[in-house]
Amino acid sequence: MVRYHTERRDSHMQQGRPGPVPPAGGCRPRRGAGSGRAMRRQRGVTMIGMLLIMAMAGLIGYAGLRLVPLYLNYIKVARSMNAAAAEFKSDTPDQGAVRRSLDKHWQIEDITGVESKDVEIVKDDNGLSLHVAYDDSAPYIANMSVTVHFDKSVKVQ
Repeated sequence: MVRYHTERRDSHMQQGRPGPVPPAGGCRPRRGAGSGRAMRRQRGVTMIGMLLIMAMAGLIGYAGLRLVPLYLNYIKVARSMNAAAAEFKSDTPDQGAVRRSLDKHWQIEDITGVESKDVEIVKDDNGLSLHVAYDDSAPYIANMSVTVHFDKSVKVQ
């Protein structure tokens, strides 16, 4: 759109050149808030966009908070298995002694979600190995839950 001024039109006429012709009715067009130029100056995120971003961040953050206890429990399991394996490092242990050691560490660490009897103790050529694989879940929202699979192996040498 072009802005019309009477001074400009008069100056063009004085020089003998035709100037811009104003529209009929004497109305002068102006640039308003609805023009493309004003829209180009606006920057940033709309309120709805910001709410969507905050909702997504909140859901992901809440899932992270629900997963923290599961990973802390896994750290306890790994620590107990490593401690039981360290007790019998130089000895030639039997599976019963290792199982008793695991039971003791399970009680000390107060591990939930998996029992010490779920740990497989396998004897091979190099000694014993401890292996546990389990799934742990936590409620998320309504009838949805978050499930994580954990797998840990330790060699007793």
